[in-house]
Amino acid sequence: MSDKKTLTVKLVRSVAGTREDHRATVRGLGLRKLNSTRTLEDTPAVRGMINKVAYLVQVL
Repeated sequence: MSDKKTLTVKLVRSVAGTREDHRATVRGLGLRKLNSTRTLEDTPAVRGMINKVAYLVQVL
């Protein structure tokens, strides 16, 4: 089994009223409803997506 680093991301603020590209980024992270969580591989692309919508998500 490989030793890949992971991040757990949780949607803590609603996407209602946010920019369309920020909503698309949240969906790209695999988050749908408020308080939903996803465990994602720690890559530069995922880090960039999290950084873009940092005001909506929390990294656990």
